Amino acid sequence: MSNSLLPPALQQGDLVVILSPSSALADASLVDGAKRTLEGWGLRVRVANHALDSFNHFAGTDIDRCSDFEAAMNDPEVKCILCSRGGYGASRMIDNFRSVDVPNNPKWIIGFSDITALHAYVSVSGTCSLHAPMAKALANSHSQKRILKNMHDILFGLKGMDYKVAAHPMNRVGTGCGRLFGGNLSLIYSLQGTPFQFPADGAILFIEDLSEKVYHIDRMLMNLRLSGMLSRLNGLVVGQFTDLVPNTGIGQSLEEIVMSKVADYGYPVCFNFPVGHVGRNFPMVEGALVELSVSAEKVMLVQKEFYGK
Repeated sequence: MSNSLLPPALQQGDLVVILSPSSALADASLVDGAKRTLEGWGLRVRVANHALDSFNHFAGTDIDRCSDFEAAMNDPEVKCILCSRGGYGASRMIDNFRSVDVPNNPKWIIGFSDITALHAYVSVSGTCSLHAPMAKALANSHSQKRILKNMHDILFGLKGMDYKVAAHPMNRVGTGCGRLFGGNLSLIYSLQGTPFQFPADGAILFIEDLSEKVYHIDRMLMNLRLSGMLSRLNGLVVGQFTDLVPNTGIGQSLEEIVMSKVADYGYPVCFNFPVGHVGRNFPMVEGALVELSVSAEKVMLVQKEFYGK
């Protein structure tokens, strides 16, 4: 089980860059709101040059979005990158990166959904990142207090993940330990077979998605099974599949589809974990060593290494 490097914990006065690696923002005021929240945490905030751009579907051209990300990653003054939103486009940048030195200049990268592509990109270098809410949640901080408190405490090195949630009747009990990886299932699926696929050996994988058809989920999970990814895990966390398109004849529920793909393996599996396109979106440290414990009464996900603690 290889090590993963936690970026340095944030301190008062550190610089955060807000950038847009995916879709264009429909509401630029969300960046202003996120900036106010981060400044309330004692951080300095810079908005990237192209963060508010619009080019067709995207927040600027691939090259412009890429240049914002490279500039932030390579600036030693920048300690954290907050992605403004997801959508689609982050995976298009990866092929354009030319000078990103992740291992020698680690910093927190924050986001979820399409930002799964960037989490996968930095995971290859053995660096941790944070699957967590973005500008919309930070701008509406009054309704996200508990989640943002967790996010703040992780970023500032005060406390690692220590989550307990209710059991689901379809859970498979057991305990597994490994590095935590994952995010949006569509992105995990699309990166299989590329140099940027998540490292699966002994991992705890978490998955979520938005507005997907049931048979699409079956197809994506079939890929993870056929590619050998599911067989190499030590645990599976199934998050929120928000706005799931109703079954169109495949004859299985989401839970039944998942369990059919992992039936040959003995590791713990849990459903309905609060991660994904929902208000209760637990921050997940990608690459962190965690223990997943699933019992008949509850599910616990606990970080085992955190800044020497």
